[in-house]
Amino acid sequence: MEQEGCLADTLADNMIDRSIRPNQIFAASLPFSPLDATRRKRVVDTVRRELLTPFGLRTLSPRDPAYRGRYEGDQPTRDAAYHQGTVWPWLLGHYGEALLRTADDPKAAALDLLETLRPLLDYSLDGPGLGNIPEIFDGDTPHRPNGCPAQAWSSAEMIRLFTLCSKACSR
Repeated sequence: MEQEGCLADTLADNMIDRSIRPNQIFAASLPFSPLDATRRKRVVDTVRRELLTPFGLRTLSPRDPAYRGRYEGDQPTRDAAYHQGTVWPWLLGHYGEALLRTADDPKAAALDLLETLRPLLDYSLDGPGLGNIPEIFDGDTPHRPNGCPAQAWSSAEMIRLFTLCSKACSR
């Protein structure tokens, strides 16, 4: 979607789903991306602007009418919100990788990203996380933790992200 500077979510029956979702970050984070450098950077910029929170990436832009900023209520209500704005920390690894691949100054980008994610690190190490990162957070502030309180893939991607940032800072 050239005008929006990002990728469509899906294409089915010649219909484009124009929802801004985090799936596109995978195309930008791949070592051999199908996107050229300009499109890759535009995807990262759009994801940063529309989806990035201090706790992960939202599953849908808050500007979308289908956005649900809170993961709460009964099971069907929570299930409906799960992919409609809930923040997933595990996506930060791919976001960070894409950011570092497209940055003019990877060291500065890594330092900025680490500062952005300080609330997540504080939650995990100095707060109620007890060294863990939960499965999800609310899309709206204050981004309450939800789901599984200690999710392996969330924690693993944060370790990978900090490793990527550390390497970028040491160059």
